[in-house]
Amino acid sequence: MVMRKLKRLTLGALLAFLLVSCQSYKKVPYLQDTAFVNDTEQSVRQTGVKVMPKDLLTIAVSCSTPELAAPFNLVNSGTANGTEGKTVGQRTASSALQQYLVDNQGNINFPVLGEIHVGGLTKLEIENLIIDKLKVYLKEAPLVTVRIVNYRISVLGEVTKPGSFVVSNEKINLLEALAMAGDLTIYGMRDNVKLIRTGQDNKQEIITMDLNKAETVLSPYYQLQQNDIIYVTPNKTKAKNSDIGTNMGLWFSATSILVSLANILVILLNK
Repeated sequence: MVMRKLKRLTLGALLAFLLVSCQSYKKVPYLQDTAFVNDTEQSVRQTGVKVMPKDLLTIAVSCSTPELAAPFNLVNSGTANGTEGKTVGQRTASSALQQYLVDNQGNINFPVLGEIHVGGLTKLEIENLIIDKLKVYLKEAPLVTVRIVNYRISVLGEVTKPGSFVVSNEKINLLEALAMAGDLTIYGMRDNVKLIRTGQDNKQEIITMDLNKAETVLSPYYQLQQNDIIYVTPNKTKAKNSDIGTNMGLWFSATSILVSLANILVILLNK
């Protein structure tokens, strides 16, 4: 009779352990239920990056006659307002070009053309806008190339290598950003990844992303924007470990003080 009860208890404990293990495992793999994504009709999204205030731009103008394009290209002289610097020819590297800081109103000051509103426009739209304005000065349609120099994202929390990362190709998604940060640690909550985004109007958004669900790749927030911040929330185990570490430190400090006081009392009593 006792043996039967013992067997039942053992079997029950084993089943409970297996159930807990299965539940824990479900929280680990990324992008579960991929069939849902594959069966979902997806529209082609426009992924053009929109320029925002505080972006740094380089703008290269070139044409068949470099001398004609030279007044519109400035060598970087340590300023970002586009009003200083030396002119350069057609083959100037973008790294040497003057950088234009987009002000809070979304404007830049471009040589010869003056103030241009670029906030909220994609790079292609800015290029077409400048080409249109240059028609007055150039006989042929020039080639205009716009780049965002300070395109970066930041990854914080439970990742292996937190930090800020410059994205040279100006295109990155959530998983790529996490890969740059060395992926999540074992303490990171896959179903509670926060995305902090600043909009064109400086309005802050905080979006929760669930990496366990494959449908996350369909989210409009899956493709990141410049200055996005990703925060990976720690799980309860990490929080408990932090509390234990803090409490242990306080306990050792208190013990050390008590021992010191006891030694002082012993010395005083022995006198």
